[in-house]
Amino acid sequence: MAESSNWTHLHAQVHRTLLYRQILPSNQRLLIAVSGGQDSLCLIKLLLDLQPKWGWNLAIVHCDHRWRSDSQASANHVEQLAKNWGISYYLETASEISKTEAAARKWRYQALTEIAIAHNYPYIVTGHTASDRAETLLYNLIRGSGADGLSALTWTRPLLDFRLGNSDENLKSKIYLVRPLLEITRSQTGQFCQEQKLPIWEDSTNQDLQYTRNRIRSELLPYLETHFNPKAQQALAQTAELLRADVEYLELAASDLLQRAMSPIADTLQVNFQLPVKLNRRILREAPLALQRRAMRQLLQQILPSAPSFESVEKLTSLIVAPNRSQTDPFPGGAIGRVEHPSIILHIKF
Repeated sequence: MAESSNWTHLHAQVHRTLLYRQILPSNQRLLIAVSGGQDSLCLIKLLLDLQPKWGWNLAIVHCDHRWRSDSQASANHVEQLAKNWGISYYLETASEISKTEAAARKWRYQALTEIAIAHNYPYIVTGHTASDRAETLLYNLIRGSGADGLSALTWTRPLLDFRLGNSDENLKSKIYLVRPLLEITRSQTGQFCQEQKLPIWEDSTNQDLQYTRNRIRSELLPYLETHFNPKAQQALAQTAELLRADVEYLELAASDLLQRAMSPIADTLQVNFQLPVKLNRRILREAPLALQRRAMRQLLQQILPSAPSFESVEKLTSLIVAPNRSQTDPFPGGAIGRVEHPSIILHIKF
């Protein structure tokens, strides 16, 4: 098909990204999260313009957190855009106002997932950019995160399994969260919206410096760009991309190590933790420390009631080389690790 006169460098870049990464297959139903801000407007316009090449069925979803007095007007604005473009529109309004960024994010993803399930959209697409990736890396670095947190914004990740409509009961699929703009900065999305004359709805909460991410966006990143590297956002986003590939490899290697170190009886414990988990210390000792830590974290993720802390992972990892009869103090939930040479025994307490 001939490219329209509206075809820009950004259209070409996103089209190449989708061809290379294969994250949004053709002829699929895509649910596009649109807040009304510049990033999500840039995203929906790019996908609408690319639609003839890919054959997608597009819809817009808007989540109203009720944080601002104009949130209903913002939702109406996005609904009108959907009508103008002739695509379906879904709205989810929070019944309670979230008190923190984390709570708001959790509610938003839950709402997006429920709408995707209800209307059979296997792909939820968001407008996260390279700028968001840079901010997330800095945010998690300041909090003491490892490589996983520093590479947290990925191109795609599964949200959950779900059954497709009224099809075969055994047929299961996944909902995928996809972020196609991770190589594009916020300044690029702003310029695109200006050139395309897209009506941006400014979110006043983005200027509220009580939120850590806003301070990173408004104060820290501009400082780094002014005094250290004018392309700091791109550099940090590239670092996140490199770390993501490393993390994926290490997670697979650690999973393999854990399976080899677990005794046959422990294999059944992945479903029912009613017996001690037994780990072969010799196999664990032969592995690099990075894999030991990841394997122990993967095990604790299956056992503990919440995500394991750095301290919990270190406590269990230290038993790999600790003297016989060494043991940990109780983990959250009551489990205790103990060295019974040549093994580590993880006793489960109820």
